[in-house]
Amino acid sequence: MGFRPSHVPLRLTTGAFILNSGLGKTSLDEGSAGYLQAMASKAFPQFSQLEAQQFGKVLAASEIAVGSALLAPFIPSRLAGLGLLAFSAGMMTMYFRTPELTQEDGVRPTQDGTSVAKDIWMVGIALALLLDRKKK
Repeated sequence: MGFRPSHVPLRLTTGAFILNSGLGKTSLDEGSAGYLQAMASKAFPQFSQLEAQQFGKVLAASEIAVGSALLAPFIPSRLAGLGLLAFSAGMMTMYFRTPELTQEDGVRPTQDGTSVAKDIWMVGIALALLLDRKKK
């Protein structure tokens, strides 16, 4: 499936949001990169093996790549949706594996968790791009 007009709002809003976030992370200072790395390492311990600045560059590049793929009309929606699903699933994994982000039930966000829990909208958009089929 290529690029459909009904996908424009999904891809444009999400792509611009993620691309902007990635561009903002290209000049992270060591403290900010370290904070983000510590959060990510709670869900994915492998990230603790990187230096903080290296992690910041990988994170920025990942967000720029996903955001750009969503914005590029020549990238099929399913492929862009797959990239978005991988990215957003990583965010949700971090949310659910970080106890201080959820209340005791492990689902509802704490005050600190709201900023990550809200990213569930990206999972929904990714699934919409992946599951949308052209009617014959």
